[in-house]
Amino acid sequence: MQFNTYGGTGAFLAADLANARDARRAVLNTVLHRHEMQYELTSDEQAGRLLDWGARLDPVFGEADQQRQIDLVNGLLDSAATGIRVTMHDGHAPHLHYTSETRDPVERVRAATAGGLAVAICGAGGQRLGRCARPGCGEVFVDTSRNGRRRFCTLTCANRVNVAAHRSRAHTRTLT
Repeated sequence: MQFNTYGGTGAFLAADLANARDARRAVLNTVLHRHEMQYELTSDEQAGRLLDWGARLDPVFGEADQQRQIDLVNGLLDSAATGIRVTMHDGHAPHLHYTSETRDPVERVRAATAGGLAVAICGAGGQRLGRCARPGCGEVFVDTSRNGRRRFCTLTCANRVNVAAHRSRAHTRTLT
C-alpha cells in the first residue's frame, strides 16, 4: 500500500501519537520532527494536549467495524480540521492538506493526523490501520506490507508469539 506523501505522513504520525506515553515536550517534538512536521511544541500544556489527542486517535486502529472506524475519523475531522486544500510544495506532487485556521502547533497536528487517517480509510478501507496481535502489546501501526496482512507492530512481537507457539507445541508433544 502506497500512501501519498501527506496522507501517509499524517497516518504514520497518528500511529506514533496513539502509541505515545511520554508527555515530555522534547520527546513529542522528536516524534513531530521524525514525521517532517514543521511545528514545535513550546509548552508543557501543548505536550499534554497532544498526548490527549493521541488517546483519541488510538481507537481508530484495529477497528474491525468499518462504519465505526469512519464515524471515529469523522469525529476527529469535525474537531480538528477546518478546511481542506490541494497544494504543491517542496517538490511534491499535488496533495491534500487538512488545515486548521490557527497557528497553534497542536491544532495543526490534530488536523494533519485526522486527515491522514481519512486518507488511509479512503485509500485502503481502513484495514491497513492495525493493532498488534501479541497479547498484552496493543501498539498500533500502519500496514504498508504488499499483501496487507501484517499482524504485529514489530518483528520482536511477531517473534515472541511464534516462539511461544513453538514452545507450546513442543511441550504438548513431550506430554503425549
